[in-house]
Amino acid sequence: MTTDPSPLTILHLGLGAFHRAHQALYLQQLHALGDHRWVLASGNLRPDMQQTIAALQAQQGAYTLETVSAQGVRSYTRVESIRRVLAYTPDLAALVALAQQPGTRIISFTVTEAGYYLDSRDQIDWDGAPELRQDLQALRAGGGSADSGVVCTLYGALSVMLRARMRANAGAVTLLCCDNLRHNGDRTRSGLLQFVLALGDAELAHWISMHSTSPNAMVDRITPRPTPDVVQRVRQATGRDDPAALMAESFIQWVMEDRFAHGRPAWERVGVELVESVVPYEEAKIRLLNATHCCIAWAGTLAGYRFIHEGTQDRAIRQMAFDYMTDDAIPALSPSPLNLARYRDVVLERFGNPAIEDSNQRVAMDGFSKIPGFIAPTIGERLARGAGIAGVAMLPALFLAYLQRWHAGQIPYPYQDQTMDAHAAHALCAAPDPVAAFAADRVLWGKLAGDARLTDALRSAYQRVVTWTRERSA
Repeated sequence: MTTDPSPLTILHLGLGAFHRAHQALYLQQLHALGDHRWVLASGNLRPDMQQTIAALQAQQGAYTLETVSAQGVRSYTRVESIRRVLAYTPDLAALVALAQQPGTRIISFTVTEAGYYLDSRDQIDWDGAPELRQDLQALRAGGGSADSGVVCTLYGALSVMLRARMRANAGAVTLLCCDNLRHNGDRTRSGLLQFVLALGDAELAHWISMHSTSPNAMVDRITPRPTPDVVQRVRQATGRDDPAALMAESFIQWVMEDRFAHGRPAWERVGVELVESVVPYEEAKIRLLNATHCCIAWAGTLAGYRFIHEGTQDRAIRQMAFDYMTDDAIPALSPSPLNLARYRDVVLERFGNPAIEDSNQRVAMDGFSKIPGFIAPTIGERLARGAGIAGVAMLPALFLAYLQRWHAGQIPYPYQDQTMDAHAAHALCAAPDPVAAFAADRVLWGKLAGDARLTDALRSAYQRVVTWTRERSA
């Protein structure tokens, strides 16, 4: 195999399963075509995944990806596109060093929806973001570097890395968001610039504005958290003992706007869709796939299921999801260049794949960012048109019932939510009228908070959820 003696680098922040099953695979497919002009270097902003990172470092960044089709057909790919696995240090030294190299032309990231700290008006929610405030204080004390303390947020890390790049005169760079965030490039850029201006660094804000781009992108592939079973199957199928192995569904999609500041891989050769606007794609994905995923995870947990496919195969839960998409989401998205009914059916087929074993725990997390991001827009648009919201109201009603179980200590797994204020959530659940308190929560609803139409619809939907759960337990 021949390689480019000086390949260009994509520096990726967030070395989780999704990155390795999605972005890294696309680059691996380019390498398989003989195009080695770009490679990946990946690392984390927090001291997590230490065993996986150690395994990847021992394997020079390589790992095995198992994919499973809806028909249960499994296949195995050795992925070697991550050429450098960067060890975590509190000062992010390895990331900063690579970010200021001229050959690093793209900085991409996956930090989950809650890692952007944006409210319904795309403003940083400083009150609900103590980690951001801590990063701000650390960087102010350190003169823009992370030397004075731990920097753990995306905006803090990017500020340090881009300041170093600016000072090194290393050239323009693309900031590529790969998270399930509506208008993810635009919103990430807005949040970053707000943070940099709050830091008081007008010079860096100007440099970012002039020397970087942030294309919007839509990503899609169901990627469960890796389990020991995956390692065993990989060993049986390939003979390779790979502690960094992971699995994903066979379906994969990446749509992005072709706005790159300093070049990009020829992703179109391996199926990436380069478009003028990702809006219709991301809206379909967020509202028909992501919101429905949450619906099934919350309902499935309430019904006593562990996995997404179990809830999808439950007639009542599947009907809730189908009705939400058909009655409220698809009309709100229409007209669309996509065949939305077909997209709906493919989504349910994918969720019903038992081989994936995607856990309700993984999908149910971060409800306080998923409701405003995935669900509230459909409610707002339907109400603006004077249309009903009975179908979509079931989703937040399910989350409220789920939250009540969490409040009572009855969720069978740890619930993680980066946006939720646990004290405020417990108070909400203990309120004399939890539905009214839930409907009035501005973190969840923004300008819709307290709207009588929302409150009435949630009250009716919540009663249906309570009746449904009682009937199941009778």
